Amino acid sequence: MRTYLVSYAAALVVLLALDGLWLGLIAIDWYRAGIGHLMAEQVNVIAAGVFYLLFPIGVVVFAVLPARDAWHAARLGGLLGFLCYATYDLTNLATLRGWPVGITVADIAWGTVVGALSASLGLSVRQGRSSR
Repeated sequence: MRTYLVSYAAALVVLLALDGLWLGLIAIDWYRAGIGHLMAEQVNVIAAGVFYLLFPIGVVVFAVLPARDAWHAARLGGLLGFLCYATYDLTNLATLRGWPVGITVADIAWGTVVGALSASLGLSVRQGRSSR
């Protein structure tokens, strides 16, 4: 159980660090230009917190646990990130007037990268821990 919690913590740290950079520095101006009219003045911390607590569970269950090696974990995590972010972005594209296609594509790619890196590090930490 402790090994899984370490994998979860590693995936969570990667997700928070990378998404912090993405949302806070890299893509913020792009989001403001494309969907600023839809953005809330204040982030819903509870909704964001729930996502950030749940996504690493999916990474561990669907990518870290079944993976044979870090590359396999990255592929599985990338697929999970792709599917999760695609669900969000394609639903927005389908239901919200003016949702930009460019943001959809970039966000799905970002989810793929974040999922892959979170899973790869989650497995690497787990393997390092279990070899002790």
